[in-house]
Amino acid sequence: MRLKLYFQLMRLHKPIGILLLLWPTLWALWIAAHGFPSLKNLIIFVLGVILMRSAGCVINDFADRTVDLHVARTKLRPLTSGKISAHEAIILFVILCAIAFALVLLTNVLTILLSVFAVITAFIYPFMKRYTHWPQLILGIAFSFSIPMAFAAETNHVPLIAWILMCANILWTIAYDTQYAMVDREDDLKIGVKSTAILFGRYDRWMIGLFQGAFILLMCVIGFLENFSVVYFAGVFFAVLLFIYQHILIAKRVPEKCFHAFLNNQWGGMVIFIGVLLNYFYTCL
Repeated sequence: MRLKLYFQLMRLHKPIGILLLLWPTLWALWIAAHGFPSLKNLIIFVLGVILMRSAGCVINDFADRTVDLHVARTKLRPLTSGKISAHEAIILFVILCAIAFALVLLTNVLTILLSVFAVITAFIYPFMKRYTHWPQLILGIAFSFSIPMAFAAETNHVPLIAWILMCANILWTIAYDTQYAMVDREDDLKIGVKSTAILFGRYDRWMIGLFQGAFILLMCVIGFLENFSVVYFAGVFFAVLLFIYQHILIAKRVPEKCFHAFLNNQWGGMVIFIGVLLNYFYTCL
């Protein structure tokens, strides 16, 4: 029973966060390796994604343990409901971070240095919604540090293309996490929690479209710089179609449909990865 509560606290029963963090990591690994990355790095980063997303959920619930009581969607979470103590949550967070750091120690010095900044960003993100309307930007940075880390692990340096990919992923994260924030906007306004959904107000859909458009533009730039084949751009095109579908879902700002739009982003990340993967198969033919 206790183990089940820890799994719920880490949100392992809701893998959407893992997928949204995993797909950009896989983009980076494949692009850095110009094909299939080393098996060691692939295992390290997949496990690292699972561990750090879980740690992120734990520290997020710790930071929001009093706030979540006033939000219908979150008031029954293990930490908020008192089934797990704040002390237990901190211990779990430290353990998860320690295991993830042990994995990073199997790479190189540059990757280890980047991982320090990644952990710091992941730690401060949950507290930012009290001080800024841009916590989605901090989340985007936290969710994107695996990109330069992947390049560092594969090549021992971080080229310009890695930073462009990181910027693209930050833009995408702001877009989909704004959709997520639209779900809780009314509750957040009552309790004083800040978000881009509140900041953008009636321009929320336009701003989401702007961030998505900038993301697609940068992904196309990456494709041209890397001389990717048409199959990569086909993957980007399918992501555009998914974005259009998401805008249909959020058109009337119904919370349930906004949440469905947020979930749909896992497929956007997947089709781009398939495009990257097939590009290298195509160029080998």
